[in-house]
Parts: sequence; structure tokens; C-alpha cells
Amino acid sequence: MRKAPPSPAIKTEAMTQTQDTSDLTGLTVAQIPALRAEHGWNDLPSGPRTTALQVLARQFTNVLVILLIAAAAIAFFLGEKIDTIAILLVVALNATLGFIQEWRAENALEALREMLTPHALVVRNGQEQVIDARELVPGDIVLLEAGDNVPADMALLETLEVKLDESVLTGESVAVTKSVTDPEPLAFMGTSMVAGRARGRVTAIGAASAFGKIASLTTAVGQKTTNLQRKLGQLAKQLGLFAVAVAALVLVVGLASGRDPVTMFMTGLSMAVAMVPEGLPAVVTITLALGAAAMVRQKALVRRLQAVETLGAASVICTDKTGTLTENKMTVTRLWTWDRPYDVTGTGYDPTGH
Repeated sequence: MRKAPPSPAIKTEAMTQTQDTSDLTGLTVAQIPALRAEHGWNDLPSGPRTTALQVLARQFTNVLVILLIAAAAIAFFLGEKIDTIAILLVVALNATLGFIQEWRAENALEALREMLTPHALVVRNGQEQVIDARELVPGDIVLLEAGDNVPADMALLETLEVKLDESVLTGESVAVTKSVTDPEPLAFMGTSMVAGRARGRVTAIGAASAFGKIASLTTAVGQKTTNLQRKLGQLAKQLGLFAVAVAALVLVVGLASGRDPVTMFMTGLSMAVAMVPEGLPAVVTITLALGAAAMVRQKALVRRLQAVETLGAASVICTDKTGTLTENKMTVTRLWTWDRPYDVTGTGYDPTGH
């Protein structure tokens, strides 16, 4: 049992002395396996890693591409080898462009994760040692100094002029002063030490941390279709139905005219294939790839090509963030009512305005 921490009256901003020897010596090597079996690794939750085969298969799920493949099969059945090869080349080009862009983004994201693998200075068996942050377990004693990232949620045991940047959690860019005299002297995973030194005991890791809960919410968001995808899907369905209707009409008219049924059937299929816009998927993919390349030049990595279209469709971004986008003042400048809009004068906390 750990003893209760000293009363606030004797806690100072100088490095305080603790009465619990485990807070000085840290965990022992023998304690680690049981704690890891109970709490797991200090990893943020993430979805399953996408394989190259999954990225490639994703390029053939578009309704328009499926329609092209069906057209190629019909052209092959009709003996139109040149049309078959042309359509398949378009499908292959579309898949290749999409695969290269999305797989490159997947690899870049994975490389970023590996580069950002943090380390932590801990006390175990009474000795300071540097370990991978993912190896931390609750109860570990972590030493922090200016410039370090907090690797897990922890209760601060000792502080010396500590200032933490908690913008990753709160959005506020101003550093927060932390002291053992605070009602809840806590430091959270993902925040960073701006100044000072501290010693803390790990209280939560991975998905159980405050930052991990946020990550769990982001991974729970499913994939949604963009407006462009929905429109292209509708177009493909309409083209497919129209092509079938035209083919059926040609067959019926031909049979009514006394033409050879086989000839009219082949003619109807040929007309159906001719109505499919073979170049449309490739044009869309090339356009989105160019947009993704433009984003990369602006140091923005797009994981899915369709995200470019979604970003391009945004005309208004609403935010209530102060301190980063503004002068740390939230000022109303325009009101919209059922009758008409109003312009508002006045700035900051000045009570005057009209």
C-alpha cells in the first residue's frame, strides 16, 4: 500500500520529497509481465493495417468501373477484341493510378508512425533507463524535462516550474502551469513539457488514457461515400439501365421487322457497350490524383483520393477556436435572422457596439 501524499501545505514548486520508496525506486522487472498482461501495451487504438491487395481491390468497387468490366466481357463475347483490349486498358490505367496514390499515402503514414515512436525515461529497479513508450505500464515512474512528450497519463509526484502544452487536448495554445499543489496534479498523454522538470507515476496507458479515448472515437468513424462517388454511382446505374433498354428495344424492333434474332441480339449488345463512357473513370481518377499531388506540394497528405473532392467541395469552415485562429478574442461580427442579416460593431470585450 502506498502512503498518502504529503499535505498541500508542505508541497512546494521545488522538487519535493516523497515518503513512498516505490516512487523513488520504481517498479521491479518481476512486476512488469503481470501488469502488461492486465493492461496491455501503451499503444493508441488504430484500425487494421490496410494491405496492398485491399488497396488494389478498392479500385474495382466503383459502380462505373464494374460497368466497364461488364462491357469488356460483353465485347469479348461478341468477338470485338480491339474494344475489349481498349476497355481493359482503361480499367487497368484507372486502377494503377488510384493504387499508386493510395498505397503511397499508406506507406507515408506508416513511416510517420515509426518516426514518431517516442521513448521515455523511467525508473525501474531504482535505476534510470530509457525505454520505448509503448512498454510503459501503470505504476511506472517517469522522469520528464523540457522538450519531452508526456508518454502516458500520470499523476505528478514532483515538479519544478513545470509548464505543459495541452493544446492537443484542449486546443488552447497557452502553456498550463502544473504543480503538485494543484487539486489534481495530472499530466496527460500527448501533451508536451514546455519548461521545468517533473516526476510522475503512470496511471493510464493506451486506449485507457484521455488521448486514447479521443483516438478510439476517430477510429470508430466509418468510411462514407462522397458526393462525387454518389453522383458517379447514380450515373453508372442510369447508363446501365438505359443501355439495357436500348439493347432490348433494338432486339424487339429487329424481331418485329423479321431480322435474324442472333444478329439483332448481337447488334443490341454492341450498342449497349458503345454507350458506356470508357474514359470517364480514368479522367476522374487522374483529376483527383492531380489534386492530391497539389495537396502534397502544400505538405498535406491525402490518404484517399475521394478526400480531395470532399475538401474541394468545402466553401465555408465554421470554428469557435480562439487563440490560434484569432487574437484570443471571440467577437460576433454578423448575425443572421429570419428577417434579415445584421452587421455587429465592437471588438473583444468592449461592451459598446451596435
